[in-house]
Amino acid sequence: MSADSTTRAVIAADRLHDTAEAGTTGLPDTAAARGHRASLGDPVRVAIVGATGYVGGELIRLLSLHPHVRIVGLVGRERQGDAIGGIHPQLATRDLRVYDAVPSDAEAVFLALPHGAAAGRIDEFLDAGQTVIDLGPDFRLHDPDDYPRWYGFTHPRPELLATAVYGLPELHRAELADAGNRTGVIVGSPGCYATTTILALAPLARAGLLGDLVVDAKSGVSGAGRDPRADLQFGEVNESVKAYGIFTHRHIGEIEQELGGLAADGANPGVAGVDFLPHLVPMTRGILSAGHVRPTRPVTQDELDALYADAYGTEPFVTVTDTAPATKHVLGSNEFRAWCRVDERNGRVLAIGVLDNLVKGAAGQAVQSFNVVHGLPETAGLLQLPLAP
Repeated sequence: MSADSTTRAVIAADRLHDTAEAGTTGLPDTAAARGHRASLGDPVRVAIVGATGYVGGELIRLLSLHPHVRIVGLVGRERQGDAIGGIHPQLATRDLRVYDAVPSDAEAVFLALPHGAAAGRIDEFLDAGQTVIDLGPDFRLHDPDDYPRWYGFTHPRPELLATAVYGLPELHRAELADAGNRTGVIVGSPGCYATTTILALAPLARAGLLGDLVVDAKSGVSGAGRDPRADLQFGEVNESVKAYGIFTHRHIGEIEQELGGLAADGANPGVAGVDFLPHLVPMTRGILSAGHVRPTRPVTQDELDALYADAYGTEPFVTVTDTAPATKHVLGSNEFRAWCRVDERNGRVLAIGVLDNLVKGAAGQAVQSFNVVHGLPETAGLLQLPLAP
């Protein structure tokens, strides 16, 4: 028997087994079981809800070339078979169309929806046995009381927050993999500013070094989404830098939650009440987050180097650099670059992180979590190198 024939036979046997299992238990596959079949040649069938926005376009770009995925549905409001090339011209070579409903054969859904929309529709996806990767905020925070504060709505399904997994593989890889062995998986994919800041500072937080923390962050315009807004027009943004979300930016909740969970309570006093100031800068993609840290004790550069090497030495998408990185260094990729130095003059620590807000800050990270949940190679579909110039 040829290798191809053997593979087909294994897939057929697995399908018969799964049919018998479903007939006996009435339960859908786990994500890990479905990922196993995908690794044998039967791709996971995925749908993208919110396919017409910037993040939706990036999901299509990445997933259309993913070796273990088949896109079976693109969903947008009031769309009835619109060709994807008319919405995202860069994707015109993909034979895909956008409709207004998730197809019944989808096994996993990526949700790129406005705040509150995913939580309001979650039963639709869970009842269909679909793995949910939510790129919005609805399942990022563990405490339901945080939603009125940071997002301005009362969470309609607070009981689900305890089982949803924060989709940052570098911090929660084991929880994501474990979730793949259960049904009803919900992954709350992190925000772009939160990802940049958390990854830049996580090694310091694990060591209990965040005595006082000020974060100065800058983002390109695509982070605000594709919907037209007067303050995002070229004439308003070009040749200008603007601070916004002063004292109130919604990603503060994630930053405090995740950094606060990396050490014992009280070990990082700077995490309680992070001073976070984001800026809009005149570029399309990219985030740079600079964390200004007054450490809880004196540190040396050798100690910092060891902390970051231990944290990220084996991470497939994180590189610790010798020189301060720029957003252009990661453009179009799922890469994150970090740099950390102690200022010998005043003893403070500066930690800088950069990423592409539409890839590692959104679509790429969601695919990375999808891979882990399904037991697939974590780098599948994500090995694009950065673009330059």
